[in-house]
Amino acid sequence: MARRYDPNPFDEEEVNPFSDPAVRGKASTNYGGGAFYTTNPGSVPPASNSRLSPLPPEPAGFNYDGGATIDIPLDTAGSNFQDLKKKEKDLQAKEAELRKREQEVKRKEDAAARAGIVLEEKNWPPFFPIIHHDIANEIPIHLQKLQYVAFTTFLGLACCLTWNIIATTTAWIKGEGVKIWFLAIIYFIAGVPGAYVLWYRPLYRAFRTESALKFGWFFMFYLLHIAFCIFAAVAPPVIFHGKSLTGILPAVDLIGDHVLVGIFYFVGFGMFCVESVLSIWVIQQVYMYFRGSGKAAEMKREAARGAMRAAL
Repeated sequence: MARRYDPNPFDEEEVNPFSDPAVRGKASTNYGGGAFYTTNPGSVPPASNSRLSPLPPEPAGFNYDGGATIDIPLDTAGSNFQDLKKKEKDLQAKEAELRKREQEVKRKEDAAARAGIVLEEKNWPPFFPIIHHDIANEIPIHLQKLQYVAFTTFLGLACCLTWNIIATTTAWIKGEGVKIWFLAIIYFIAGVPGAYVLWYRPLYRAFRTESALKFGWFFMFYLLHIAFCIFAAVAPPVIFHGKSLTGILPAVDLIGDHVLVGIFYFVGFGMFCVESVLSIWVIQQVYMYFRGSGKAAEMKREAARGAMRAAL
């Protein structure tokens, strides 16, 4: 009995399922599930019944609470808009008022300039402005050095009179009497403002405007200033034995009895000497400029015209 060999069960039959309709039907009968083999194709539900129902759409909240809405009150927006309008109107009104003030100030400045009035802003000293002083911008460059030295003599006079108060205070403490202290206070109160008004400001304006009259005013009172400085440096015993000024004579008189007071007076004597020398140099330089610039001849002509008018 010969053995019977079964064909290879794994051998696939080369059948074109699309060539013969019968074969296609057979193939669809044998392989009803597509990739998954089943012996009972009727148990597989139709394709239409195997579809999954679509998921409900999810709202796109962009990380906000799902479905939450933001209510913007229309009344608040309207009130904010009205506030902005009101502020805008206020700013416009203030701007118009400032423009009006600027025009008024400009009109006054123009009127003052036409009338020859110079408006000077107080800017010195910087910590407490009480006078107008701007040599670098208002004085010609070839006269600035001389003006600075003249200003130094003005400040030097203030320092001399301040030290004079200190020295007379020590002399008063040592028993020289209170009268010399009161006189030192009077010298300071009258001397510093008087020097500024009588000779420093006229010189400043003379260099600034080239006015011959201002030069003449300066010469007259600056000579008095030099005379006072020389008198203070000597301090003769004319008024209260001369001890109200720190000159050489009271310094020699006090050095024997009160050494400290005598030293203070000698320091004051040196300060008045330096002030006198600087003042003499300043008036010499100003006079040379005055003669060289032709202001002397102009001043003579003005004096002659003034005398003629007075005679007529």
